[in-house]
Amino acid sequence: MTKISILGCGWLGLPLAKALLKKDYLVKGSTTSEEKLAVLKNAGIEPFLIVLSENKTTGSVTDFLKNSKILIIDVPPKLRGSGTENFVSKIRNVIPFIEKLAVENVLFISSTSVYNDGDAFVTEETIPKPETESGKQLLETEQLLLSNSNFKTTVLRFGGLIGENRHPIHFLAGRENLDNPDAPINLIHQEDCIGIILKIIENNSWNQTFNAVTPYHPSREMYYTQKAIALNLALPKFNHENNFGKKIILSDTLENVLNYTFTKPNL
Repeated sequence: MTKISILGCGWLGLPLAKALLKKDYLVKGSTTSEEKLAVLKNAGIEPFLIVLSENKTTGSVTDFLKNSKILIIDVPPKLRGSGTENFVSKIRNVIPFIEKLAVENVLFISSTSVYNDGDAFVTEETIPKPETESGKQLLETEQLLLSNSNFKTTVLRFGGLIGENRHPIHFLAGRENLDNPDAPINLIHQEDCIGIILKIIENNSWNQTFNAVTPYHPSREMYYTQKAIALNLALPKFNHENNFGKKIILSDTLENVLNYTFTKPNL
């Protein structure tokens, strides 16, 4: 059976690991929390305590990657607020282990933040021009992995992540003067994130870059107002004088190459 290592068993990584187990893969998973080791083990995942930093990696990365054919990197940059970590260096420190242990394929979970908000219709052919520090470091990390000939890398650029216990409306409800009422949404449900990753592995779709956003793009004002009504939350209020975003992320390549059909098309 194929062995897969998931670096980062968090909001997406843990349910992904469980889905892979159901497909009869052997799964190793990492966490930065000692308390979560038991959670991984009880789920049937071989657990590892691994912490990445700019200068070193802590934990048994060698055992974590040993005999694994595929490595999934699902570690988001921590660059919001006053955070200034060098995410690129954290991933760069892992690469010698990947090379030494002969991991064949790497799947890097990235973000559509590598694109400029001013772009209208965005495909994988659109030249990334990130505006945020997170987007800049993600793009640099993508290039770092893609340029390494010792393994094959596929980059998966997710839009805004939502799920049963994660949705922006809980943060936006009742707020006023919100920007970009006419900007289209670019979101994707956790179930589709997992389904797409399973398809990539199943189809051996390596050395690829995919945008992964549900093809459903109502305006922010329309979508979040309807969602607030459906959940009986206070309505968000938007500032119509501050409209600057028009980006629509297209996932046509993913749908065509992987023959993938979104399971949560209307979010």
